[in-house]
Amino acid sequence: MLIPRVQSVRKLCSNISSSFYVTTPIFYVNAAPHIGHLYSAVIADTICRYQKLLAKPGATVRLCTGTDEHGTKVQQAAASHKIPVADYCQDISARYRNVFQQAAIQNDDFIRTTEDRHKKAVSNFWNTLSSKGHIYSANYQGWYCVSDETFLTDSQLRVDEATGERFSLESGHPAEWTEEKNYMFRLSSLQSDVIYWLKQGGRVKPIKFEKILFDMLSEPLPDVSVSRPAERVKWAIPVPDDASQSVYVWLDALVNYLTSAGYPDPKFQSCWPPTVQVIGKDILKFHGIYWPAFLIAAGLEPPSELFVHSHWTVDGQKMSKSKHNVVDPLEASETYTMEGLRYFLLREGVPHSDGNYSSVKAMRILNAELADTMGNLLSRVCAKSLNPRQIYPRLHTAQLRDIMTTEAAQHLLKSLEQLKAKCTQHYEDKNFYMAVDTVMSALHAANSFFETSRPWELKLKTVTEPAKRSLLYPPSDENALRLETIVAMTMDTLRLCGIALQPILPGIAGRMLDKLSVPWNQRLWCNLDDHFGRILKNECEPPIEASLSRADAVLFRRIYPKEDDDIERKAAPPGKKKANNKAAKEKKSSKTTNTSNDSEGSKKVAQ
Repeated sequence: MLIPRVQSVRKLCSNISSSFYVTTPIFYVNAAPHIGHLYSAVIADTICRYQKLLAKPGATVRLCTGTDEHGTKVQQAAASHKIPVADYCQDISARYRNVFQQAAIQNDDFIRTTEDRHKKAVSNFWNTLSSKGHIYSANYQGWYCVSDETFLTDSQLRVDEATGERFSLESGHPAEWTEEKNYMFRLSSLQSDVIYWLKQGGRVKPIKFEKILFDMLSEPLPDVSVSRPAERVKWAIPVPDDASQSVYVWLDALVNYLTSAGYPDPKFQSCWPPTVQVIGKDILKFHGIYWPAFLIAAGLEPPSELFVHSHWTVDGQKMSKSKHNVVDPLEASETYTMEGLRYFLLREGVPHSDGNYSSVKAMRILNAELADTMGNLLSRVCAKSLNPRQIYPRLHTAQLRDIMTTEAAQHLLKSLEQLKAKCTQHYEDKNFYMAVDTVMSALHAANSFFETSRPWELKLKTVTEPAKRSLLYPPSDENALRLETIVAMTMDTLRLCGIALQPILPGIAGRMLDKLSVPWNQRLWCNLDDHFGRILKNECEPPIEASLSRADAVLFRRIYPKEDDDIERKAAPPGKKKANNKAAKEKKSSKTTNTSNDSEGSKKVAQ
């Protein structure tokens, strides 16, 4: 039987869909969302936004997320809050939806496993597995971890020598001996198929997690229980034609990806299989072994890629309720803004290793990179003292060639010429922190070029009204033409960096491109080829000047430590504290390094 099955797997793995279907894990509603959940969502959203910028003909990009709402832990959580389970699920699911909306996650579907469409999909999937002979009934006994909601093998257990108690090696939660009648899935007979799928290469990234999966598959896989007695797990989907059993929560949860695609309607195949499934490392076994095995058994193609990310610690410690260090995204966004938090997670998160959340580090990075390096540069080139007509000026070829003799200009051009290729590679590899590094390197080069060129020292001239309607300064004014060219070269850099950052910073990058009056059809990935280097090579004519938007040039306001508020409040007389608090807030809201540079250029850009 092995050869026919492997041949069918090979056929499945050869299918190619024009759809780009991305999923996050569906998030368990036993607790409110934290930054780890948000991290999964922003990774998936960034992948999709990048794909949309590529604008491949005929391709559709789709993102699914949602909540997993069945199981014992959900029952227990609802009971601890003394509310009906359905009401509890509704509340926590709504919190996830709200966080994702605030973080600008462009999901096309938000699925809940308590929906009728999902129950229908699970029942159909179960019946398919059963009809193909992959499910059988048996008396089962083993060590069961209630918190992990799974049976554990001896190799997955740790024994406390003092008490004899057993704990999950992975989660540390206790396991209890359980004997019950269950439905079993013939996982053991599909081990070779799962290995074949994994050996296709690129199925699991980063490669570190592929190696972990191969280690798991190096030992024989036991058959897995796919149901629980309904009397023990009541809050679950009933097994078709057997109300005494409920569907195992992981089988239930994994089918959500099919439900969102439209299964069991045959039209679901138009976007199947998932192109990328984003998961946390703690659920690798379920997505890397159980999930492809379930799909192969049902005659469906496994996912093209599992992208696995690591976890977040807080100031070097694991997040946990007992330590009171779980970071609520909405609370954190009050300090850093939701887009600032999104940027920090993608900037600091390294998929193959745990990231560390630190309020000090977050403040330093956001101030240095968003407020200073990028935001301040935009404010300076848009300042009325330097750019009184508020335009994206035209490049002047003669002045451009002269400026390009300087080392700073050469360095800037090299950064822009490498920007597209480097960012493309990093986005394709989903190393978003490296894409940010590349963009920030180009912005540092632009800041250095701007400082070295010292445009504020070019003398401004009084011009007549007719001259204003044609050029910023008369054609014979060398200083004026040079100034325009310096500003245009700097704006070129900001424009390209804005395009490259759209998947990571959709709001801030969009506002910068709006300020520079960049048309929507010129914000695509292919537009990263358009910069002043092409004019130097005589590949195109300089674009005509364009009026800047009247929108605020401030992209990100500096964040100040909370101690600043405390100091100002304590210094105020008792009767004036309330008024001074209001004044202090207004003063702080106006503070930013995104301020216009004066004609002497005394305000420096943080490098």
